[in-house]
Parts: sequence; C-alpha cells; structure tokens
Amino acid sequence: MYRLYLFPGGRRAALTLSYDDGGKQDRKLVGIMNRYGIRGTFHLNTGSLGTESRVSLSEAAELYKGHEVSVHTVNHEFLTELPNEAVIAEILNDRRLLEDAVGYPVRGMSYPYGRLNRRIKDILCACGIVYSRGVVSTNDFGIPEDFLEWQPTCHHNGDLNGLADRLLDMLGGWRREPKLFYVWGHSFEFDRNGNWNLIEEFCAKMGGRDDIWYATNIEIFDYIAARSRLEFSADCRTVHNPSAISVWVDDRGVPVEVHPGETLRQRL
Repeated sequence: MYRLYLFPGGRRAALTLSYDDGGKQDRKLVGIMNRYGIRGTFHLNTGSLGTESRVSLSEAAELYKGHEVSVHTVNHEFLTELPNEAVIAEILNDRRLLEDAVGYPVRGMSYPYGRLNRRIKDILCACGIVYSRGVVSTNDFGIPEDFLEWQPTCHHNGDLNGLADRLLDMLGGWRREPKLFYVWGHSFEFDRNGNWNLIEEFCAKMGGRDDIWYATNIEIFDYIAARSRLEFSADCRTVHNPSAISVWVDDRGVPVEVHPGETLRQRL
C-alpha cells in the first residue's frame, strides 16, 4: 500500500535555512551556503535595505539567486499592535518592492519579533501570503500543521550540532515519516558572536548529501500542499496526483514518483 509520503527524489529528510532582516552579512552567509549546496529563504525589510548595515534592494536578485526572497514587512514593527490598514501596508508594500526586485511572486513571510495572532494570520491570507515563520524552537523535525504558524527546529545558536547528529543518525536506517530540519537566525549574529565557524561547520556536515532535500521555504510549502492533494483509493493501492508537481510516496520500501496528473496502481 502507498502509505508513507517522501520528499522529492524519494528522500526522507529536508533541510532549509531562514535568515531575517537582510544584514550585510548575508553576502558572506550566502557564499557559505552556496559552497555546500545548502538553500534557504531570506526575509527582508525593504524600509532598511540600502543602509550601511543592510544589503541593497538592487543586489537582491543576484545575491539571493537560487534561494528565496520573502516578506519581513517594510519597517519591522510589532504587527499585533498596528491597525489592519497599517498591517496591510507593511506586508503589501514590502511584497511589491521585493517582487519588483527579484521578478517572481513573493508568497512567504516571517513575523517581526515572532508576534502573531488570528487577526494577523487572516490579513496575511488576504495579502497572498501562504506561510509565515515564528521564532519558537521546536527542537524536532515535524511538518507544520499550520504554515502560518510555522515554527523552526532551532535557532543556529541552539542545539544545532546535536540536532544535526540526531537527524543523520536517523538517516542511517530509519523507515519512518520524513523529517524537516529548519534553522533560522540573523546573519549579523555571526559577526556579533564571532562564530562564523558554527554555520560553516554545520553546512559542511549537512551539505552535499543525496539523502537530504535542500529547499527554500516556499518549495517546502508547495510540495506539502501538492502532497496533501494526493487522492488515494480505499485500500491505498491506487494513488492519483492532481497537482502540477511530482510527489513521491513509499511502496514497501521503494520510492515511487507520482507525476503530475498520473494515476498509479500498486502491483501485488
């Protein structure tokens, strides 16, 4: 029976990084990530880009090529303390400026200061935002139930290496549900704390593996959305994929790709 979902390529683990504010240190961080094939999302406040401590909006398309640019609001205010009109302006103005800079629809976000409530989530939906990240570490590798309350596995100053070792140990012989490792932070913290070696060593350990899917935040959202649309027969031996991207499932230990529009019947 087709009973277990997998990540693209039949992988059982995914890794994504997420960094806020667009600090000038993003230039160095992106270089490290690119060197090891790690991918992620950069949440930018357009109101501060181009200042001495930030990257410029004009360099965003080239700097973050291969990664994702995402909303962090224009001015990084406490959204829960603003009226609806101001929240909408903070989100949509940031989104418009970023889209003009990078040339693709920007559909993701991270909450300034991690502050959110139901009202803010409803406004995000109306503004075309499909996911938004908080700042509460889960210290596990679960798939979020609500992508508008997407909480990371850990901050890079948390138990980064311990969690990395735990995930790699799982990859050695598990046959359980797929795991998502989500790391977040601010690139300026590496300068402030003098620990660039932390992220360099992490990327070296986790990068370049054929059993991990390296993805941006929006790619993970889109894949999980497509996965949730799979249609199964009552006995779970037939599966249909109505979405526009391939989804992978497990067939008695063998990864199976279900192409867009395809219906598969498991052989006895």
